[in-house]
Amino acid sequence: MKFTIVLHAAPYTSQASLSALRFAQASLAAGHEIVRVFFYYDGVHNTNEFSAAPQDELDLVEAWSTLLQEHGIDAVTCVSSSIKRGIIDTREARRHDRQGHNLRAPAVLSGLGQLVDASLASDRTISFGA
Repeated sequence: MKFTIVLHAAPYTSQASLSALRFAQASLAAGHEIVRVFFYYDGVHNTNEFSAAPQDELDLVEAWSTLLQEHGIDAVTCVSSSIKRGIIDTREARRHDRQGHNLRAPAVLSGLGQLVDASLASDRTISFGA
């Protein structure tokens, strides 16, 4: 089965980010495919390079980045949601005259068309968070 995962929640405000991560891990372990993970609304905080978890807690931003890279999963962060929340890549940093960028690889900024495209290529689209 092919899944698209949409994450609407920030890493530490609810259980949603961890639940989505565990769902992705279990799906991959069962032989399913994840077409794309789409970070939307507050879910874009899961791609913030400047986020740092305490040493005794799971670093969800790192965990997402590692999972996505290890399995070659396409990861898209909603550009509108990201810019509003201060998460930008190098191109947006130049465009908005900012000194740095903080979008964590392998995620890329793009629009809602990427969510529609992934949903069309998937058997199921699963959303986590409000």
